[in-house]
Amino acid sequence: MPLQANRQEAEMEDRAPGKSGPRRMLNEKQVLEIVPVGRSTLWRMEKAGKFPKAKHIATNRRIWFEDEVTAWQNGLGK
Repeated sequence: MPLQANRQEAEMEDRAPGKSGPRRMLNEKQVLEIVPVGRSTLWRMEKAGKFPKAKHIATNRRIWFEDEVTAWQNGLGK
């Protein structure tokens, strides 16, 4: 699948109910500013299913959806 198609698919995937338009995407630097862990810890948490999985939108380019990261944060206190 072409890289542009991956990006469009990632933008359209699982939109939040009641919201229109593309979802906000965060790069690794932005995620690490929100989640105070190192890159390796983030990768291990993702691999273990303890953090939302990143989407590959290009070669060596991963993004996370802000709403998924926020939902993960909100679920920590429960």
